[in-house]
Amino acid sequence: MSDQSVVVETRAGAIWVTLNRPAALNAITPDVIAGINAALDLVDDPSIIAVVLMGTGRAFCSGADLKFVNRTSQSEEGATAQFLKSLLAMMARLEACPRPVIAAVNGLALAGGLELVLCCDLVIAARSSKLGDAHGNFGLIPGGGGSVRLPRKIGPTRAKYLMFTGEFLPADELIACGLVNEVVDDADLTAAAERLVAKLASKSSLVLRRMKTLVDNGLEQPQDVALRFELLACELHTHSHDMKEGLSAFQEKRKPVFLGS
Repeated sequence: MSDQSVVVETRAGAIWVTLNRPAALNAITPDVIAGINAALDLVDDPSIIAVVLMGTGRAFCSGADLKFVNRTSQSEEGATAQFLKSLLAMMARLEACPRPVIAAVNGLALAGGLELVLCCDLVIAARSSKLGDAHGNFGLIPGGGGSVRLPRKIGPTRAKYLMFTGEFLPADELIACGLVNEVVDDADLTAAAERLVAKLASKSSLVLRRMKTLVDNGLEQPQDVALRFELLACELHTHSHDMKEGLSAFQEKRKPVFLGS
């Protein structure tokens, strides 16, 4: 992006997406949405194993840029609705990304920032980071899927507490409810994300993609339907190179060489 609201780089088998509006606590604008979408355009590259989402400065993301929302809502008819539609579309695309998406959370992840985290598969958080739903603090309601994804992730009672109170909770308090996978020292956040990418890189990208699809789709289906889909997926998977390679490697006591097919 020309204004560098989002910095995108590819290294070590991952697309690193860094929100880069530190003075605004990485608040979301149309440029930020466009930057994340541009990064997601790159995921079909077979060399990519994962996507890492980070923030620059004191925050992961503080949510939608309320100055932008307030300004455009007063000057352009329907501008807020259009912004929310584009935000929801980007969130849905991030959630459906065919690669594992890792949130490396530094500082604050609030409102739309929390909604970004909810769209990620794995969450590593800096020890000093805090997460919360701040919409109610400003007379707002979630517009990026938070009222739907948060209760599904941590349960309705915990979700309502975060939404109703607007409190910001330390990351280590959110491990038990499944919102955060790991909390690390602040200085170790990037290295921890790199270690996780390296773990994923040792696996078959085809397997990771199919596992993600089974889990995500299974959550939306009755158990018996989800189990039938799993069986069908397993039958299909028996024809893959990577399954045959994995079994051969086990038999020959060597590391498998996966091709993602």
